[in-house]
Amino acid sequence: MTDPNASPPADPGPRRWPVLRTALWVVGKQLHAALFGVLILAAILLTRAIWQPDWALARYDALVLIAVSLQALMLALKLETWDEARVIVLFHLTGTAMEWFKVGAGSWGYPEPGVLKLFDVPLFTGFMYASVGSYIARVIRGFDMVFAPFPSYAACVALAVAIYGNFITHHYLPDIRLVLFAATIFLFWRSRAWLRLGTRWIWVPFPLAVFLASLGLWVAENIGTLTGTWAYPGQSGWEPVRWSLIGSWYLLIFVSFTTVTLVFRDALRRAPFDPSQG
Repeated sequence: MTDPNASPPADPGPRRWPVLRTALWVVGKQLHAALFGVLILAAILLTRAIWQPDWALARYDALVLIAVSLQALMLALKLETWDEARVIVLFHLTGTAMEWFKVGAGSWGYPEPGVLKLFDVPLFTGFMYASVGSYIARVIRGFDMVFAPFPSYAACVALAVAIYGNFITHHYLPDIRLVLFAATIFLFWRSRAWLRLGTRWIWVPFPLAVFLASLGLWVAENIGTLTGTWAYPGQSGWEPVRWSLIGSWYLLIFVSFTTVTLVFRDALRRAPFDPSQG
């Protein structure tokens, strides 16, 4: 029988709900940081659903106008600073240059017509690369992130240059992708990405944080191919983007991170980080 004088069992809620609230808060902040990229993906999905081939404005051209408008709004509403925007523009340009080369080499293509295309690449594609830079900048600011202990910035730049170069040279020379993967672990195996959650700090291994971000980009790439916005050779109807492209995004994030941290150098610490000292 139950003892009527016994104390009621402890409510597990106080232990569980703070964890759930924290998780939801982190996800919300992450989505807020990815706002530009999320809106670009939403525009891709929406235009695919409603666009008609006989409309005066091509879908690709509409996406260019939408992307430019979104970028202007981000600046007008102070969701991005001008310093961040300048660095993101740099990544936009390097991303567009890569698109020109990759499309010319037959790695993928853009099958729809458009006036605002250059070398068979619609000009909105640079904004997709810029959205990666925008996310990195906004997530660093949103979580007061600290990366420590971090290798020398010169080593990071050398790795980023090697990664970017290999995306092009592997069409003519041996692919050194495995060496580059090993280099990311060698350089950053001790590095932690610290995030401030109110008065608390949590951390994740920096390579793991990059890998998780690359998974998100792989999902976004599937949305792009699902809507027919771009296509890989040999595709007959939609099929999932191959898993190996997660590795490509993983490496590309290091290029983007190195570019964006030109204006976030204070977030990089050579020594281990002590949260109690800030």
